[in-house]
Amino acid sequence: MQKSGGGIMAWNVFRFCTALRALGSIMMVMVLGIIGLTYYVLVIADYGPALFHGGLESLVSFIVLLLFHSLLVMLLWSYFTTVLTDPGGVPPNWRPSVDEERGDADPLIGLEHGSNFGPNQSSVFGDPANQRMRFCRKCNQFKPPRCHHCSVCRRCILKMDHHCVWVVNCVGALNYKFFLLFLVYTFLETTLVTLSLLRLFIAFFTDGEISGTPGTLVATFITFVLNLSFALSVVGFLIMHISLVLANTTTIEAYEKKIDPKWQYDLGRKKNFEQVIFALKNLLNVCFFCMLVLASSYV
Repeated sequence: MQKSGGGIMAWNVFRFCTALRALGSIMMVMVLGIIGLTYYVLVIADYGPALFHGGLESLVSFIVLLLFHSLLVMLLWSYFTTVLTDPGGVPPNWRPSVDEERGDADPLIGLEHGSNFGPNQSSVFGDPANQRMRFCRKCNQFKPPRCHHCSVCRRCILKMDHHCVWVVNCVGALNYKFFLLFLVYTFLETTLVTLSLLRLFIAFFTDGEISGTPGTLVATFITFVLNLSFALSVVGFLIMHISLVLANTTTIEAYEKKIDPKWQYDLGRKKNFEQVIFALKNLLNVCFFCMLVLASSYV
């Protein structure tokens, strides 16, 4: 508890920023550990040696390894880009200002004049005509529309979605598309690994012959269960975020949208999607191609 002005403020667990950041570091190590275990089982213990068996088995192994490494590179790129990219903060001592002669407002509250955020930014940061001035008591400064204070990062984040311990960072206006890509590539990678190890998992409970040491068999079993669990959990999370993107809202704003059914930032599904994934329009084509190649390897 903390006293303020004679009263007692509610105990906020998010004040323990050091503990949450330490948890995020542990999560990052866990992610890299799962990737390392998966790489050992799929590449070193199973499909790597199968490359030299010849025939159809070598072809299937080559296709699986090619897809695995391609998706792994994209997964790691999107993950560390999300971790290292600033989600977007409010400049110190910023306050909304209006040019009375031109009628232009400060770029951070949504107009295109002098902004580096690209088109349709009025739907990203809000329309000053429909917003009253907002002030953050914790940062002791004004904040633009669609901006929320993160107690872990101890600052206001533009178009904040949530603070993610998995990426040890806030997910906001400038790194949201990389976070969404991270979810997509994680789902594709874990699905690929799950399908690739399915025959070995089935062999555990049948009379099928499995080669390898006991340690390798245990690692294979754990890898299958972990990747299946992540694939099932991530797909639900991915569907939720895609629906948020199509509605031009965030996890935090989803509650506000329920209160106000007429959501002023909705530009239509196509423009909402392009606003977030502006430079990555070929992503769905790449994903579709990967799934086709994976399916053909099992035919």
